[in-house]
Amino acid sequence: MHVTKWVCYAVGYVFIISGILKLVDGDFKGTFASIGLPFPELTLFLVAIVELACGMLIAGRMYMRLAVPPLILIMLGALYFTKIPVLWTEGFLSFAFNARLDIVMIILLILLWQHVRSYHLA
Repeated sequence: MHVTKWVCYAVGYVFIISGILKLVDGDFKGTFASIGLPFPELTLFLVAIVELACGMLIAGRMYMRLAVPPLILIMLGALYFTKIPVLWTEGFLSFAFNARLDIVMIILLILLWQHVRSYHLA
């Protein structure tokens, strides 16, 4: 099986699970409220739905040109709002540990984005 399919399955899995968990676990409401986002419950709901929907599209390898960019933005937001403060308060090693999945997901999303763009341009 082609490597891109496996990357799509892995990326889709992470975002599908993340979206579902944000919808069913009440702890995320407190997290979103504590980082100072406007309308934290609405923001949480929208992030969860985007993660779930885009994760499903990526896992199914459908509409990837539309599904990848919102997830890149969500991951950059997660780094900015939840991981960068760790860098300033707890140091680089704590930041690197806490941000490891975010960084890997951003890299995989960028690789998928480049693959989809080069595939459509050819």
